Amino acid sequence: MTLTLGRLTARLLQPDDDLTEAQALRHLAFRGALGLDGDAHDAFCRHLVVHEGATLVACARLQDFAPGADFGASYAAGFYDLSPLTPTGRALELGRFCLHPGHGNPAILRLAWGLLTQVTEAEGIALLFGCSSLPGAAGDHGAALAALRPFVALPSPRRRAPEVLSLPDLPPDAARLPPLLRFYLAMGARVSDHAVVDRDLDTVHVLTLLAIDTIPPARARALRALAEDRAGG
Repeated sequence: MTLTLGRLTARLLQPDDDLTEAQALRHLAFRGALGLDGDAHDAFCRHLVVHEGATLVACARLQDFAPGADFGASYAAGFYDLSPLTPTGRALELGRFCLHPGHGNPAILRLAWGLLTQVTEAEGIALLFGCSSLPGAAGDHGAALAALRPFVALPSPRRRAPEVLSLPDLPPDAARLPPLLRFYLAMGARVSDHAVVDRDLDTVHVLTLLAIDTIPPARARALRALAEDRAGG
C-alpha cells in the first residue's frame, strides 16, 4: 500500500523491515536530539513512513484493536483510564506520529492521512485514537489547552497519570496548538478533559479520539480522492 505525491512517498513498512530510521526520526522530533526512540509497543504495531526523496520526513505507528477488545494493551492506556470508551467497531491507535522538524511541507501530512484513509476504509476502522503532544513539559500551554475545551469528548477518559493538567478556563489561543492537533480537530476529533505531563518525552499531551463517521464529508471526500489518485500499489 503506497501513495505518491511529487517527491513524497507514503507507505506501510513490512513486518520484518528495519525500524531504525523511524526510531531516529521519533527521537529527533520528540526529544530534540540524535538517538533512537523505541519501546515494547513497536513490535505489536504496523509502521507508516513518508519519505521526501531519500529523507524520512514523517512516521507513525498503528496498533489494531478488534471490536470489543480491551484497550489496556494500548500505549495510551498507560496514561489514561480508557474504560469509559465503548467503541462498537474496530479501532486503531495512532501513535508516535511525528514530522521532521526541518520539513514543513503541508503535503506531507496530507499524504500520510491519505494513506491512513486507505487503511481505515479497507479495514472498516470505526475509531482512531492516540496521544497528541504539545512540546515542552514545562511550557506555558494554558491558552492552547483552553482552546481544547469545546472539543472535550463525552464520556472522557478518566485520569490515571500521576501528573495531569485540567483544561483551564482562560482566553483560548488555537494558533498555539501544534499543526497535527489542529488537523485532528478540523477532522472532527475530540479530546480528553485533561492533559498529561510526560517528563520522559518532554511533552504535554491529550488523548485524541476521532470517530471515522464524524469526519466532515468534504474532508472525507478530499482524503479519499487523494488516496485514490495517488495510489501506487
